[in-house]
Amino acid sequence: MTLEEALSKRRSVRAFAEGAIPRDDVLWLCWAAQGITTVEGHRTAPSAGATYPLELLVATPSGCFAYDPPHHRLIRRTEDDLRPALEWAAGGQPAVGQSPAVFIITTVPSRTTARYGDRGSRYVHLEAGHAAQNLLLEAAALGLGAVPLGAFDDARMREVLDLNGEHEVLYLIPVGIPA
Repeated sequence: MTLEEALSKRRSVRAFAEGAIPRDDVLWLCWAAQGITTVEGHRTAPSAGATYPLELLVATPSGCFAYDPPHHRLIRRTEDDLRPALEWAAGGQPAVGQSPAVFIITTVPSRTTARYGDRGSRYVHLEAGHAAQNLLLEAAALGLGAVPLGAFDDARMREVLDLNGEHEVLYLIPVGIPA
């Protein structure tokens, strides 16, 4: 699929058919958002000063995983299915609980603000948008549906994901086979 086709096919999808996303597709979606593209460690999404404040998590029925960009792998954080709790933290949005995979873009803002001060917060949010769009376009290219969501309770989300005080959740992106 060309980039033009992926751009044309990308739409917000909030209803998903039954069935898991193949693990290889989950890894391609992670790579699209935060994958390494050069031997120097540059990634698919631009990052102010190459500070890379974003971290990507994936919640599936079999657990929650952290994407490890240097090794292009998923590292298990828990065996629990966090999707129902994520749906609760997202104000009951059904797409979160019904999708076979919820991609969660988190950040450690200090990685960027240490270099750029208060302005670094803006750069972090811009980077999250770049990463989310890459993931959404890859989903379209794979024939999957996705929706970016920013409406959730920050404290509840940190609690569900067992994140420390440095981390902030910026985006939830439920992905699946369109219904």
